[in-house]
Amino acid sequence: MKLGIIGAGGIAQAIAKQALRAGYEVVLSNSRGPDSLKAVVHSLGKGANAGTKQEAASQEVVFVSVPWPKLKDALKDLPSWNGRIVVDTNNPISAPDFKLANLGGRTSSEVVQELVPGANLVKAMNTLPPETLESDASQESGQRVLFISGEDVRSKQKVAGIFERMGFAPIDLGGLAGGGSLYQFPGGPLAAQNLMRLPLR
Repeated sequence: MKLGIIGAGGIAQAIAKQALRAGYEVVLSNSRGPDSLKAVVHSLGKGANAGTKQEAASQEVVFVSVPWPKLKDALKDLPSWNGRIVVDTNNPISAPDFKLANLGGRTSSEVVQELVPGANLVKAMNTLPPETLESDASQESGQRVLFISGEDVRSKQKVAGIFERMGFAPIDLGGLAGGGSLYQFPGGPLAAQNLMRLPLR
């Protein structure tokens, strides 16, 4: 299975590393085009491919990891989603000043859902820094927890299966509004928490 990734920054590359270790192929994309990603793809190794954002968006499961101010442009001019899964890894802040976006009382994923009409959106992978996210998710002490939320149960199950194959312990917190608010960064009580699920003895 090939996973699409729109974005090529730290989080996007961490996702790619975990996916490749789990046996998936990836298509990375950015705003500058495939040629600008040659060095990144080479460093990631076998199974990593550079593509246009349209090629990345054509995959069955598409991770979106783009700075919030650039998100709207990144999600323009893409193929119709037609029920494909979009994994929203974004937080509604501008770096480096960490200015919070005005969401009008909604969660960030509710805003993102409007930008990908027809997609089944799952919120995930937004609570940890890249260096933690790309490290071994399964250790003797347990499995690193990833929270997920979304409206479509089958899509969440699909994403949870991908995370389990990577070694993570996914926890479903429900819908985008209720569940997503619990780990939205900043402000969510579960944001920036590096939690492990302990093995049962």
